[in-house]
Amino acid sequence: MILITGANGQLGHDFQRIFKERNLDFIATDYKELDITNIDTVREFVKDKNISLIINCAAYNNVDKAEEEKEMCYKLNATAPRDLALVAKEIEADYITYSTDFVFDGSKNTPYTEEDTPAPLSVYSEAKAEGERLVLEAYECSFVVRTSWVFGIANNNFNKQVINWSKSRDTLGIVDDQISVPTYSYDLALYSLKLLETKKYGLYHLSNSGVASKYDQAKYVLDSIGWKGTLNRAKSSDFVLPAKRAEYSKLDSSKLEVVIGEKIPTWESGIDRFLNEMREKGEL
Repeated sequence: MILITGANGQLGHDFQRIFKERNLDFIATDYKELDITNIDTVREFVKDKNISLIINCAAYNNVDKAEEEKEMCYKLNATAPRDLALVAKEIEADYITYSTDFVFDGSKNTPYTEEDTPAPLSVYSEAKAEGERLVLEAYECSFVVRTSWVFGIANNNFNKQVINWSKSRDTLGIVDDQISVPTYSYDLALYSLKLLETKKYGLYHLSNSGVASKYDQAKYVLDSIGWKGTLNRAKSSDFVLPAKRAEYSKLDSSKLEVVIGEKIPTWESGIDRFLNEMREKGEL
């Protein structure tokens, strides 16, 4: 049996889809079904369920609000992932949880590898970096996967925001000085499962192939849907946000690709499939 936490988010949704396609038994939980910030609650929940894998998709993701909600951010992004690892250890289940490119400060200007030392710029990224460390210390049969700029059919994301803005505006300004890799949540789920099958535990980077600025990503989406407006380049300094962000945080996924023996698709391919999903659902 597989336990998914944070199952209603983009990644959790796609894990469920893949498990249904493969006829695998799983329990999908979100905060209403399971409070992962209470380790005793988690212990009670997993009892007698014969769980062999815990997938933690739950997280505190509001980067700017985290500056004022530090305690909640740390609880969900550091303490809870560690507690889930401890429970997984107690029941001898494999465990996977997710982190972010935000743990880096962008000073490197070449793709970040697993060997690079985190240098968080915000409360959110500090909590994520702490969560990574705690999990890897807590349980040797853990995977910690860093990813970047996730988008999927479930919930809101940058692609959906851009599409919504395009419906009511003739001109858009998108920053071109934040650079990383957009990652399709279906690919994140699929290649996570390929990694899990290897049993080669540890820290990995998993993003779609390629590199893009927010401007590049928006342009690709808008060109794909045939928007006729004007897209202008903007700078991060044009927008006053509480949390500081790295200008460059592209992750190098080659370690994972070597382990699974497969290349991860491009971010453009991910957006193409995401837009097809939106069309099939009548959302585009």
